[in-house]
Amino acid sequence: MSPTYNINSIHQAHQLLGLAPPKHPLISVIRPEEVKLVSEVFQSAKVVLNFYQITFKQLGCGVLQYGRNTYDYEEGTLIFMAPGQVVQYDPAALETPSGHGGWTLAFHPDLIRKSNLVDKLDRYAFFSYDVNEALHLSEAEKATIEGILAQISREYQQNLDRHSQNLIVANLELFLDYCLRFYDRQFYTRTNLNSDIVSKFERLLKTYYETGKADELGLPNVHYCAQALHLSARYLSDLLKKETSKTAQEHIHHFVLEKAKNSLLNSTDSISSIGYALGFGYPQHFSNLFKSKTGMSPREYRHLN
Repeated sequence: MSPTYNINSIHQAHQLLGLAPPKHPLISVIRPEEVKLVSEVFQSAKVVLNFYQITFKQLGCGVLQYGRNTYDYEEGTLIFMAPGQVVQYDPAALETPSGHGGWTLAFHPDLIRKSNLVDKLDRYAFFSYDVNEALHLSEAEKATIEGILAQISREYQQNLDRHSQNLIVANLELFLDYCLRFYDRQFYTRTNLNSDIVSKFERLLKTYYETGKADELGLPNVHYCAQALHLSARYLSDLLKKETSKTAQEHIHHFVLEKAKNSLLNSTDSISSIGYALGFGYPQHFSNLFKSKTGMSPREYRHLN
């Protein structure tokens, strides 16, 4: 089994990539052509990165596919990683051929810990997306992103003063806000594909009950559905929110409650039996969810109609 190493600082990452010490201890832009000597750690082990990493991959080799889906653009793609994620590097990939471009923006959580940005990180759900849910950029979008990246790089490479921290963080937030905008564009331009996923999600919930999964696993949850659709839970929820105005959890609750209403009105089964059949571990949990969503208890709903 390959060993696992923790990389806890930007300085440590520079050392392992054979780079000079970083100009700023908490943020750095790394380009493949600058890498001199890749440590054996990267070549033979799993690595836990305890900082944020955003990597731009220049494709330059035609349309890239994941499964049956193709990228929207050939210019390049952005991959986002949050602290604590495990990666395993292909040494050859760290030596990108000349002309293919590419870069990595790495920043430590301590950079933003005392700023307002730390409270906004939940907005940037893409740090929880899988690699096959990366952001694919047009040439114009790439130019926008790299313009901000250049400003960040210039700011941390000059002599630091009392304004440096605020300006670096402000530009980093601007960078992430543009990524959020471009992801919205990607969701929009993939409407046909996304609509297909919405349909598959709805069919998945129906099949879940038809095949007795509720008896085996209990209530369907977002993680199960996302895994079955080969997506990350956060990406599935964001996709559904963009397409239907409901998150994945809201969809699941709506589906379960519609089944509950049908059972309450069209059967003489006890409320407890209906709750168990839907996958609730305890009848009270069923009653609590039903009342929180409909404003009445299952018993009140049954007698109302």
